[in-house]
Amino acid sequence: MAHLTACQNGRMSSTPELAPRGSFGGIVAVWVAAALIGTAIAVFAAPGQRAVWLAIGMAGCLVLAFAVQLWVGRPHRFIARVAFSTLGALVVLGLISAGLGLAALVPA
Repeated sequence: MAHLTACQNGRMSSTPELAPRGSFGGIVAVWVAAALIGTAIAVFAAPGQRAVWLAIGMAGCLVLAFAVQLWVGRPHRFIARVAFSTLGALVVLGLISAGLGLAALVPA
């Protein structure tokens, strides 16, 4: 339901205010990117270099989290959204790293 608000010219306007864009999609997008990066590292990186590449992938996820949240354009709770994005990426890459570690224990 639209409400009446005063415009700059003194007339009343019945247009609704724009709803802010949702920020949860940007958080999940970083988590999905972390899963894709981790999977690519598991497939393409040499076993001795995977830890280094996982750290580089985590750094990329941090930069991606900042970029996505800046693109959303909402200053409210910016640091919390970046923190949730980064923490989720850390958990995703940690689970992939744990899976790679367990797979290395299984004899071929």
